[in-house]
Amino acid sequence: MAAVSMRGVRKTFGSTVALESLDLEIVTGELVCLLGPSGCGKTTALRILAGFERPDAGTVEVGGSDITRTPTEKRGFGMVFQEYSLFPNMTARANIEFGLRVRKIAPSERASTVDGLLEVTGLTQHEKKYPHQLSGGQKQRVALARALATQPRLLLLDEPLSALDAKVRESLRDEIRRVQREFGVTTVFVTHDQHEALAVADRVGVMSNGRLEQLDPPRMLYINPRTPFVADFIGTVNRIGARPVHDGWEVLGRSVRGTVAESADAATFAAVRPEQLALDRTIEGKARVLDLSFLGPITRVRVEDEVEGEVIADLLSSDSADLTVDAPVRLRLRDDVTDVVIL
Repeated sequence: MAAVSMRGVRKTFGSTVALESLDLEIVTGELVCLLGPSGCGKTTALRILAGFERPDAGTVEVGGSDITRTPTEKRGFGMVFQEYSLFPNMTARANIEFGLRVRKIAPSERASTVDGLLEVTGLTQHEKKYPHQLSGGQKQRVALARALATQPRLLLLDEPLSALDAKVRESLRDEIRRVQREFGVTTVFVTHDQHEALAVADRVGVMSNGRLEQLDPPRMLYINPRTPFVADFIGTVNRIGARPVHDGWEVLGRSVRGTVAESADAATFAAVRPEQLALDRTIEGKARVLDLSFLGPITRVRVEDEVEGEVIADLLSSDSADLTVDAPVRLRLRDDVTDVVIL
């Protein structure tokens, strides 16, 4: 039985369709990220799960029980918002303890639970501080600990890292994943940041225009996008000309296997990642280097090809040291590339 099941969920706001027949199932202990651009429906899905919005159609089940019309306060969920929502007149400890006090948990049990959460989230030294005395990352850890204190059936995270700077965001992202695994709580994480989603999720649901385009483990999303939108949205992709041949598809002069994406535009392009390309230095090359960006172990090379137009290739920096702007090159697939997605 799925821990969370949303079936045929539809939601409109006036003439705007926020969700169009959303079907989503999440297993116990799983962390699922809903990912997509602004207006795709991911936040609406989370708000319906939380009980802040009611769907126009469809059902929401948790643990096999229909909670579609159950009030938010009776769902037993934990929530973490991007703006922290801490009580400013309470210390970190008191904020974490708040839900336990509301439930009239015995003082000794409250103390034991809060002590454990302070330790797990690295806040023991900050338990007596008030929110204005804490950094952004510390505030978000307090919010996470508070959400976990009541042992929620489901943990909902609404863009919890978007207000933090890059270094703190990365550190807290990893910490959320560690704590989630340690507690084993089923979690739904909403974000517009694909790096965040791919790094922490067991599965990522990519949404567009109120629809769930694909729900799969991060690696599968990247190597086998099922729709053109997912191919373009996840990572960087080049659209390279492809034509059917008797044993597959011809791409950059080579025959490879191809999987045609759902709703493919015209089935005439292959989705080729920058790391799947190679550049041969040759004076007869039909492409020229436009720009090079050194990224440590990888150098990103932007080239202009006579046939394919502008293309991006990611090469090992050790293999691209002799490349220069305006150098003639030949564009090809790496030898180990045997499969592509056709758009």
